[in-house]
Amino acid sequence: MDNLEEAKKFFLVGLACLESKNYSGAELNFEKSLKILPNRVSVLTNLSAVKIKLKKITEAKELGLRSVALDPMNGQGYLNIGLANKEEKDFNSALTYFDKAIEVEPNFAEAWCNKGSTLNALKHYEEALTHFDKAIELSPGYAEAWCNKGSTLNALKHYEEALTHFDKAIERAPNNAEAWCNKGASLTHLSRLNEALSHFDKAIEIEPDYVEAWCNKGAAYTDHDQANEALVCINQALNLNPLHAEAWNNKGIILNKLKRLGEAIEAFEKALSLNPNLEFLAGTLLQSRLQICEWKSFLMQRDSLCDQIKHGLKSVHPFPSLAICPTEDNHQQAAKIWAQDKCPPNLTLGPITKGDKNSKIRLGYFSADFINHPVAALTVELFELHNKDQFEIFAFSLKPSDGSTLRQRLDSAFDRVIDIHGMSDKAVAELSRELNIDIAIDLGGYTAESRTGIFAYRAAPIQLSYIGYLGSMGVGYMDYLIADPTIIPPESVQYYSEKIVYLPSYQVNDRKREISKRKFTRPDLGLPEEGFIFCCFNHNYKFNPVIFDSWIRILNAVDKSVLFLYADNLLAKENLKNEAVARGINPERLIFGARIPAAEYLARYQVCNLFLDTLPYNAGTTASDALWAGLPVITRVGQSFAGRMAASLLNAIDMPELITHSQAEYEALAIELATRPDKIKGIKEKLQQNRLTTPLFNTPLFTEKLETAYLNIYRRYQSDLAPEHIQIL
Repeated sequence: MDNLEEAKKFFLVGLACLESKNYSGAELNFEKSLKILPNRVSVLTNLSAVKIKLKKITEAKELGLRSVALDPMNGQGYLNIGLANKEEKDFNSALTYFDKAIEVEPNFAEAWCNKGSTLNALKHYEEALTHFDKAIELSPGYAEAWCNKGSTLNALKHYEEALTHFDKAIERAPNNAEAWCNKGASLTHLSRLNEALSHFDKAIEIEPDYVEAWCNKGAAYTDHDQANEALVCINQALNLNPLHAEAWNNKGIILNKLKRLGEAIEAFEKALSLNPNLEFLAGTLLQSRLQICEWKSFLMQRDSLCDQIKHGLKSVHPFPSLAICPTEDNHQQAAKIWAQDKCPPNLTLGPITKGDKNSKIRLGYFSADFINHPVAALTVELFELHNKDQFEIFAFSLKPSDGSTLRQRLDSAFDRVIDIHGMSDKAVAELSRELNIDIAIDLGGYTAESRTGIFAYRAAPIQLSYIGYLGSMGVGYMDYLIADPTIIPPESVQYYSEKIVYLPSYQVNDRKREISKRKFTRPDLGLPEEGFIFCCFNHNYKFNPVIFDSWIRILNAVDKSVLFLYADNLLAKENLKNEAVARGINPERLIFGARIPAAEYLARYQVCNLFLDTLPYNAGTTASDALWAGLPVITRVGQSFAGRMAASLLNAIDMPELITHSQAEYEALAIELATRPDKIKGIKEKLQQNRLTTPLFNTPLFTEKLETAYLNIYRRYQSDLAPEHIQIL
């Protein structure tokens, strides 16, 4: 056999191996063929393609460049160089070579498709779609083009349209695992969990080692509160690829849900080490460390994250930013960055046409917290007191009923309770429109399990944010935010995308909250028989080294005093004790209370002497709980909505003397009240007098003011007037 015949034999065997996806065999035979015929363009081109499959990118580029040097009209060669650059995430170079491939072969569908997927990676979604359309026009049976177009539609949040494209891909290539997996992702976003899981299972059946399918299956379980099932899937993904940063990040999220906080932090740290630029991960990691009161390098990390937010980087989810960053400009910017990425305005449903007025103004309250939750505990009496002659009130519940007594009160208070768990954002917005909801009120904002995407579709002609999230949503489709003059003073309005509805007090309360008749003794709660008892039952993520320094100085100044805290995990408890030791104080002076029933929790406050607030994220519900139970709260005014909550509550109960404006003033007031029995006695007596005579716990007054605000903003809408700041004081 002569050399030419031998080279041809190796080449044909290589092609057969390539066809059967035996890339190592293809590489071996193409290299043998190339050794005999080093300048054969077809061998160079195919070997370049194989090297890409084997992730030997440098060799692939070298072979591709040799092939086009020999044949400048070799479109496949240019394509291979583009694909190699794409693998290295050098997207601009990739585009140059895809353009060259199209220039020499204008009908080269694969080049059009790969240019589209590169544009997709660069988030040039609309341009990407035109390239996929061209690829499909040139080759209607090209499954990958249909699949890639579906993925871009997913990125644009056009999930239902994406489904039809994945179906086209599957119709043309039933064993295309990527199409099955990506269709599952669309179904997950549409809250069609069972269908999504079956599609991920099909992708895994076709390709058992498909890491993305395992990851997506885990994410679907996570989104539907099935954390244990999610963990199994993510662990399988990591078994297949231990260096998959996204999977480690997802594992951290799942472990956090399972309250395995130490393991969650390890997973987030691993993800960050693999991909320091993974979106929003740095903020999630710092928030997780705050949850366990691990404060090493906190101030440096805080400053770095706040700086990243200022520069528009995707570093912090809006909710953790409230406890990490001290100022509202940071909070608004964090919200804008998140919203632009996750829930931008969606015009799919078109504008809402103004129809005939309803006989009553229809209010739609949207929340995942219509269960035994602080938001429901604060708002339930408001719903009971709404004027049913003027308003028809609907609850859109994002989670199923928990059967609690609180949920039973909610069910009775609303004219209609609609379980929207399992419905897509678009379907919920459509339902709200069909019900002619006039004002949609989001009680969740950017808190856990909220669904901002519903409002991105425009669920009602007037949309406003209230109580769940303590800051600006940073979007144009939320028209109003309910606040008060303390929470948002005039100089701060610039940091809010919404128009502000000013009420006497932003926080509504339930006067029916029962305080247990049980009279706790100090020993019942593990407290010493003697000494002043400071307390703070805020969530641990609101603690930080700056506020803890203040607390330690206060304890040092007040002999025999103790600090009664709530720690929702053992790691936080141990870390706080260690932080006390590091500051030279006996850790036994920190006492930790357990979670107890709500009525007893309120009664527990009555054993304490003074509540110490946190900063930059104040006490909200916990502060009003303490005041309701008769316990004074001292706060330091911050520079944000979240940092002015307690001051707002104290103004609403007419006790401004408990509001401080500096760290030194905060500490001095705490020490004075702890060392002057006459002073603390007078404060408690005043609090008892004011409890039911001032606006804070005057729920009928709050309801009346809020309804007046609703009437005002509704009249503005009916008069074709744009939203504007409104004061109902």
